[in-house]
Amino acid sequence: MGIDMAVVRATRLVHFSAAHRLYREDWSDEQNAEVFGDCANPNWHGHNYEVEVTVEGPVDPETGFVMDLKALKDLVERRVVSDVDHKNLNTEVAWLEGLNPSTENVAVAIWDRLADGLPDGIRLAKVLLRETPRNWVEYTGE
Repeated sequence: MGIDMAVVRATRLVHFSAAHRLYREDWSDEQNAEVFGDCANPNWHGHNYEVEVTVEGPVDPETGFVMDLKALKDLVERRVVSDVDHKNLNTEVAWLEGLNPSTENVAVAIWDRLADGLPDGIRLAKVLLRETPRNWVEYTGE
């Protein structure tokens, strides 16, 4: 295939800490507790999230990069981490307003925050969001 035609994926890992509560206002406390368990705690709970953002594109023959990973980190910090780090995802993040902040919903929302901010020719390939070392979701677009 050759390096000049190679399409490569590159990933940047960032982290943030945030609180949230999983619940539906239209459900009783009992139903919320049954479905969401400890995550329905009315006093919130927190996580140390990790986000892997993967981009895909051709290797630039001048730099050898798909994308400068420092530029990707800056984009994620500016459009995501600065809004969510040490915040309550239910009450303090405008772009999550109206969403039950499950890991799945937050991953899709992160995708939406990043997809249009990439350089020409580079596409967002995956957002992987870890809520705990044992629980994570991946979103690869629609």
